[in-house]
Amino acid sequence: MGLLSLGTPLEWHESSQYSEHVRKNGIEQLLYVFRAANARKEDPLLWGDEVEYMICVIDDARRNAVLAIDDDEVLLELNTEDKGMCDAHNASFHPEYGRFMIEATPAEPYRGFVNQYVEENMAQRRALAEGKLRERGADLLSLAVFPRMGCPGFTDVPQVWSSHNAASRSLYLPDQVINRHARFPTLTANIRTRRGEKVCINVPMYQDEKTPKGDDTVVERDWFTPEDQEAVLASKPGHIYMDGMGFGMGSSCLQLTFQAPNVDKARYLYDSLVNFAPVLLAATAASPAFKGWLADQDVRWDVISASVDDRTPYERSEEPLLPKYNNGHGYTSKAHPQRIPKSRYSAVDLYLGGNPFFDRKYNDTNVPLNESALEKLQTNHLFPMDYDLARHFSHLFIRDPLVVFQERVDQDNQNSTDHFENIQSTNWQTLRFKPPTQAAIPGNNSTPGWRVEFRPMEIHVTDFENAAYSNFLFLIVECLLKFSNEINAYLPMSQVWQNMQTAHRRDAVVLEKFHWKKSFTNEATGEYSFAEIFQNSGFGIFPQFIDRILKHKNIVASSWTDLQNSSDAGQKRLYYYLKLVFDRATGVLPTTANFLREYITHHPSYQKDSRLSSEINYDLLKMMSRITHLDDSKGELSKFLGKEIADFLANRI
Repeated sequence: MGLLSLGTPLEWHESSQYSEHVRKNGIEQLLYVFRAANARKEDPLLWGDEVEYMICVIDDARRNAVLAIDDDEVLLELNTEDKGMCDAHNASFHPEYGRFMIEATPAEPYRGFVNQYVEENMAQRRALAEGKLRERGADLLSLAVFPRMGCPGFTDVPQVWSSHNAASRSLYLPDQVINRHARFPTLTANIRTRRGEKVCINVPMYQDEKTPKGDDTVVERDWFTPEDQEAVLASKPGHIYMDGMGFGMGSSCLQLTFQAPNVDKARYLYDSLVNFAPVLLAATAASPAFKGWLADQDVRWDVISASVDDRTPYERSEEPLLPKYNNGHGYTSKAHPQRIPKSRYSAVDLYLGGNPFFDRKYNDTNVPLNESALEKLQTNHLFPMDYDLARHFSHLFIRDPLVVFQERVDQDNQNSTDHFENIQSTNWQTLRFKPPTQAAIPGNNSTPGWRVEFRPMEIHVTDFENAAYSNFLFLIVECLLKFSNEINAYLPMSQVWQNMQTAHRRDAVVLEKFHWKKSFTNEATGEYSFAEIFQNSGFGIFPQFIDRILKHKNIVASSWTDLQNSSDAGQKRLYYYLKLVFDRATGVLPTTANFLREYITHHPSYQKDSRLSSEINYDLLKMMSRITHLDDSKGELSKFLGKEIADFLANRI
């Protein structure tokens, strides 16, 4: 997550004096990268996934399940004494925001379509980490959200509060849950300080027969002034209230990064995937509960967005909760603050353009720019950019750097990109356009090239599911790159933003309609159900992308369903991957969010009050652990994935 530099991170009051310095030099570093990257030759289609796990302790004796925050040394061990074993299994492990989190990636990227190897590699990564954790009595689960995060006793060690909670000042999350690396608590505190208030997250509460009118855990406290007085003012009736960065950045996702052949193809790929982001967010919905409450939404995205929203009240066009901080302008480092319509964690704001299908009318939303950066990017002696590409980066550079390391203030702009990455890596959008690394070495094709990171999908319980969605998206990407002169996926950005809102709604895959292209050869759009988006012969994802690229690869004769009868084990496995994606998108199978909500509301101890007790949480995580390990002894796997897929997995084992 982000830029993990070694050194001394500065608190906001110190670091803000360097904000313009970081922006100015970050732009120059970017220009050096672009100039040097011109020497790159055509790159192959390499790609990889990022899977995020949570370390849990499931205590059968006490019938309790909690997050483990004292086992983070496992990550260090995997990267030191066990590194040889990890390398041998093409596994790499990385820190995340929470001490209870581990991120796992392939150590080397996949080359082209590798099908079943993705799942095998995911399983190897999980096995390596699980082996270490079992020795400590802990479990490794891929949960999008820990359902009782922020409830009393949600961790495996006594919670330390008061002065030890100085970074977040949350009512619910002790700073103990934050990664020990100095960047993370500093990031937490700097977001809060720059904002001028604690972060404020309000999620609509699922309404049942005995659901209270509001979140009754909201209280005033007397540890921190004025933050402890904010909760009552910030919380909304009928909503779950959360007040710490950990509620968002402590959730997990499945992210994929693809290397395109060159910068033009990368720009085209980025733009083409923009509207796939909200659609696949809804399709992978796995977050029905937050802070011990059932939510009236299915995904975690807007929770993360609010959890890192560093905009001042002025920038948000709101009044401050309490009279402080420069009449609401906050501790912004800019002399003339702008109104900023969205958090720095949000849906994509601008198309990159640079291809014959693009028209600037598609960028029809209010997007503020850093005007000096825009001018510099277009008029310089290193690499003058076209307007649309320059506009993208100048929008990212309206933000302040959130963490500045004292030792990294002054850098060699020809050979460092830390200032650029400081801004780039803290603009968390549904997609990220990533220039080559170490491109200042002319012709260096041994390092990653032009990449597109696809960020919205929720994590899933099993390696099978995560591999299914990874392979599914890879086939879409391969189709887009292969037929880039034929597929026009553009629609107005305002409609993409509307789709992002729609994706959050409960059971959006069966109840809602989304903006989508009527045809990928013209500009017309319409509103369609998920079933239509995935299967309609005129514009559906399966006929237009999946079947098309499979035929091109000579894998099937007519459609993906022909894979079912294939004698090739890999092709047969691909059929089950695609069946899972298709059946969930068309309502044949429940989304993870729907499945978990149904389990909670039908639990014997559920009181129809939208609360998720520790007893329910224990049973829920026990079930998820069984499903993770493909245990169908209670029939849960068959109910979750369907009997056909469950039987396939059982026979494969």
